[in-house]
Amino acid sequence: MLNVDVTKQLGTLKLEAAFQSDSPVIGLFGPSGAGKSSIIHMIAGLSKPDRGTIVIGGETVDDTAKGLHVPPYRRRIGYVFQDARLFPHRNVAQNLDYGRRMNKLAPDPTHLKRILDLLDIGHLQTRRPGQLSGGERQRVALGRALLSKPRLLLLDEPLGSLDQDRKAEILPYLERLRDEENIPMVYVSHDPDETRRLAGHVVMLKHGRIVAQGGPEILPA
Repeated sequence: MLNVDVTKQLGTLKLEAAFQSDSPVIGLFGPSGAGKSSIIHMIAGLSKPDRGTIVIGGETVDDTAKGLHVPPYRRRIGYVFQDARLFPHRNVAQNLDYGRRMNKLAPDPTHLKRILDLLDIGHLQTRRPGQLSGGERQRVALGRALLSKPRLLLLDEPLGSLDQDRKAEILPYLERLRDEENIPMVYVSHDPDETRRLAGHVVMLKHGRIVAQGGPEILPA
């Protein structure tokens, strides 16, 4: 269960958002500048709400009234950005291992093999990011986040920089991730078709306000 009830001033935009859901995938949908990325920055602990609370899996990680703000490294959250943000001087295997090492987790060959198979990236391990397609880079970024064993995965427009063919390549992997791994996800997008395929609960934002929320049927055609 994710429960968010926050307010934050973003320049001239006042962001006010309140939602809760235990859906495997929560979709944050809306145009650029609506406040979607700001919400997941607060969920990740990268920024603090001006007012409000955030509860992840029953643990309160932000409560401004009590002065509580759990730092990002203690939230056990995986984050995948629009640009994969892989280390160019490291090969795929080294990039994948970064999340595990940063979280001081013991090597887990069984978990590694499952993620490699899930995302079909085992054959890429000796390559550098510059030798990968855009879709392959995003799959490696997903794998790196998953290997940190997060309790929540944040996906900030992960297909936003890809062309239609690469998007069509990646979406089935995201569906497999939703269906086969027991990790809740928050999926940020301005694309109704992507959001409809992945999300069970949709939060629609415009100008910093939630204008609708519910099942994927609320999305525009």
